[in-house]
Amino acid sequence: MYRHIYSRGKLADSINMSSKPPGTITLQPPANPTPTPEERGGLARLKDLAMRQDPQFFSLLRDQTLAARACERVLLLSSVRKRAAQKGLALPQQHIRVAIIGGYTPYPLNELIGHFLSAASLPASYNAEFLLGDYDNYISEILDESSRFYEFKPEVIVFLPSHRRCQYSGHLFDARDKQEAEGRSTANQILELCRVANSRTGAEVILTNFPLPGRFDPGPYRTRTLGSDWSFRKFVNLELGLNAPSYVHICDAEFLSARRGTIEAWDARGWFESKQPYGPDLLLDVARESAHLVTSLRQSPKKVVVLDLDNTLWGGVIGDDGLDGIEIGDTSPRGEAFKAFQQYLLSLTHRGILLAVCSKNDYDKAVEPFEKHPEMVLRMKDLVAFKANWQPKSENIRQIADELNLGLDSLVFIDDNPAEIEIVRQFVPEVETLLLSEDPSEYVGALQDTRYFEPKSVTAEDLERVGQYKQEAQRHEFLASVTDMDAYLDSLGMAAVIREFRAMDVPRISQLINKSNQFNLTTRRRTEAQVQAVMADPAYFGFTVRLADRFGDHGLISVVIGKVAGDEAEVDTWLMSCRVLKRQVEEEVLNEFVRLARMRDCSRIKGVYLPSAKNGMVRNHYPALGFTPTLTSADRLEFELRPQFYTPKPSRIRIAERAYDTE
Repeated sequence: MYRHIYSRGKLADSINMSSKPPGTITLQPPANPTPTPEERGGLARLKDLAMRQDPQFFSLLRDQTLAARACERVLLLSSVRKRAAQKGLALPQQHIRVAIIGGYTPYPLNELIGHFLSAASLPASYNAEFLLGDYDNYISEILDESSRFYEFKPEVIVFLPSHRRCQYSGHLFDARDKQEAEGRSTANQILELCRVANSRTGAEVILTNFPLPGRFDPGPYRTRTLGSDWSFRKFVNLELGLNAPSYVHICDAEFLSARRGTIEAWDARGWFESKQPYGPDLLLDVARESAHLVTSLRQSPKKVVVLDLDNTLWGGVIGDDGLDGIEIGDTSPRGEAFKAFQQYLLSLTHRGILLAVCSKNDYDKAVEPFEKHPEMVLRMKDLVAFKANWQPKSENIRQIADELNLGLDSLVFIDDNPAEIEIVRQFVPEVETLLLSEDPSEYVGALQDTRYFEPKSVTAEDLERVGQYKQEAQRHEFLASVTDMDAYLDSLGMAAVIREFRAMDVPRISQLINKSNQFNLTTRRRTEAQVQAVMADPAYFGFTVRLADRFGDHGLISVVIGKVAGDEAEVDTWLMSCRVLKRQVEEEVLNEFVRLARMRDCSRIKGVYLPSAKNGMVRNHYPALGFTPTLTSADRLEFELRPQFYTPKPSRIRIAERAYDTE
């Protein structure tokens, strides 16, 4: 019997090694935790909601889970969640298989990750099925194709390589090139294990890098040699991050331990007694980050920041204080803080994030600082929508989403007024909100820590997004000035490039697949690794469409995947950016699909529509293009088209290049 007690409010647990297979432990949350009065009240409220089967239980559980900063607290919340589920209070959940392997004991990391996936990822909720690898057996588990690891068929692998295999084997005073060579070799060995695991399972890999040691030895000399644990781990971590392929996602334990505190990050007794990888609270941070990475694989980041003006972008009220009275700029600490916030917002546009304004103000007054104030960083050209009136902000936000042709769940609203935040939460609950404090020096950090705008990858289209929306506004203005749609399409001078999937386009293809909801016939999601698997599978063909016109380049706007079985080609995936609807791209995509189906001697094309909460606009897509219905049910519609009888549909788009064209 090993008994491990964390004192002073940390996790207390009992570990019984005798009744479990080697390398496993049983860990229970403390019987008598010492929560704060606020935490006790929150826990009592949760239990009351669970007893009454009140759905508000889930939002309160999410809020408390996100606010929790101690491992024991999250284990308690997990326990409450499980008891509520036993009483029948549970959300519909997506099932996901997660394997945890590494140089440590995987429990209770799996318990923590499972709770975050279930309780903190709303509106999505995940029921995670875990495979727990044996202690420090990850090399064999990955290399042995007959291991239970592969029988499990994981969709996500959480990989924690042992810190004992990230130590320089020579001397502190060895030549730098020798130390660098060993560091690169260490990183390459880890990445090779990731490659093997991914190639055999198709799973995304969440790779945890190495926290830095928090003890002084070898003193200041730690920074002068790669032979010290401090510098060697930093070097290996950098090599892992810079060389990780797209299917490897770094869980940055180095950053998390620095944020938490390196002394708190490591618990030697926890290692010796139960082979825990970190101190209990860093274990919580790593679990939270791992769950965040899992959910981000299937959810796209937010796209639009919707901003209030007064006491958000500047200090004061423009309608009362006038242009000279608002605080913005380097003449005061508060003004400098507001300016720094604007600079950060502008930097988001360089990642493809859109900025919009929603303010209760007279329009003429509201635009004045953007046009005339010399210290303003943001200008009208940086904004894709500007609503300044006296209508409810919830209605203005709906209009912004409609004008940008984006779902409400793509928007984040920022305001300093709690009443306005609450109205938006009630009337447009799909929109995430951020309530700012009274201290503008906190604004940048508060927005950064929401994690709403973290890029998984940045594509060329992301960098051009603000310009593309400006161009789209010009197209709408021009369309409003003409009455003949055919003449309008002719005047656009549209040109398209249709190409088979290419490696350089994989990030953008995966991005579109995972964020397109409205024009998406099946809403099947695929990670970058899964897109690459489609490219390598001869049963599939896939192509993309890029569109440009006289106003500018739309970029990559459509993704299509066909699956061939015998003489049938099924439209596995067909999605498009809503910005190009009704411009005859649909017709040209079908022309191309039929051409490729004929190349593969297919005599039947099968179209499938899988209804979702957001893709109702394409319910009649196949009939409108001439497909014949073959199956109708509540959750699935099927159609067919015979290529041998198909006549290519005319369009006003010039096709500059076609997929799989060998000429």
